[in-house]
This record gives sequence, structure tokens and C-alpha cells, in this order.
Amino acid sequence: MTTSAPVHTPPDAVAFLGHRCVASGPIADVAARLRILETTPTDSPLLVFDARTSAPIDLDLRGSEAEVRARVTPRPATTTADEPPRGPGRPRLGVVSKEITLLPRHWTWLGQQRGGASATLRRLIDAERQRDERPARQRRAREVTYGFMSHMAGDLPGFEEATRALFGDDAIAFHARVRGWPADIASHLRTLAAEAFDEEIKDEG
Repeated sequence: MTTSAPVHTPPDAVAFLGHRCVASGPIADVAARLRILETTPTDSPLLVFDARTSAPIDLDLRGSEAEVRARVTPRPATTTADEPPRGPGRPRLGVVSKEITLLPRHWTWLGQQRGGASATLRRLIDAERQRDERPARQRRAREVTYGFMSHMAGDLPGFEEATRALFGDDAIAFHARVRGWPADIASHLRTLAAEAFDEEIKDEG
């Protein structure tokens, strides 16, 4: 059987010309926009970042728009896979059956819950996973925020103080320092830092 292999989804990107955000969104659209801007004389550096990781992206803007887009758009690979025939019955849902050992009172309580024992156990496990993963998500968000900040704001006043506030989990001090920076940089930092401080994204204009 011939099937299409999974295609890696290109990252969204954000591009800055100096302190000004000039493009954001799907990387192919950003590249096409920057291809036009590249013809405009300027002394400001053009920097492009992965919007989710803050990793710098090096774009090749030579050629036509179609050529520029093609370079950043992955193509699906065609592979041959022999998939065993699927028999009658329920479709595969990724459910794995394994034995667990509980006391009678545990089984009694589980049986009284909405959806029965299996559904209740899944809900409890998912809740615990979210609780355990929250610190890890916040740590990653701080690292992503610092990655962008170090590239774009390292020479701005209050950078060291903002860095200490970011890693010290002091949202008030962080936002106070960032507020005086160029508007587009400050806006993107608020978006990146929202998860680090476990807060909703606010548009301060």
C-alpha cells in the first residue's frame, strides 16, 4: 500500500526589522513578505524567529516568491507501508488494556463515578499529568522568552533587571521593565511570557 508520510508542520515565524515587527504568521507568508522588504534600503538588521521557540531562522530570500515559498514548505514523502487488514469490531482508539490492583473500597468508589472505573482513572491521571507538567511548561516558557529577549533587548535599559524578574517569577517587575521598551518588542515578550507567569495574554497597545 502506498501512503503519504506525515509532514512536519512548518513553524509560525515572527520577523523584526530593527525594533519593529514587520511580519508574523506562517513561515511561507513571512518569507514572501520579507522578500519584498529586502529590496528596501535600510540600516536596521532583519531578524526572524520561530514564534514558538524563539530560535533564529535563516531564510533564503533569493528568487521569485514561488521559489522562496517552496524552500520553506516541506513536501510530503511517499512511502510504501504494508498495513495488516483490519478485522470487524471497534476501530483502534489507542486504548491499552493492562491489569491494575486496587482494594475493594477503591473499586466501589470508582464504580460509583461518572463514566465508570476506566473513565474515572483516565480523568484522574490526566489531572495529575497537568499538575506535574505545569512547572515544566513554565520553565520552557521562561527559556523561550529569554531567548527572544537576549537577541532583541540585550542592549535596552533594564535588561538585567527584566531577566532577574523573569527567572525570579516576578511578573510585576518584569512587565514594569518591559513596558518602556519598543512597543513591538514589548508586545511579543508579553505573549511569550504569559505562560511563564501563568497569566492571560493582555494587549497593552
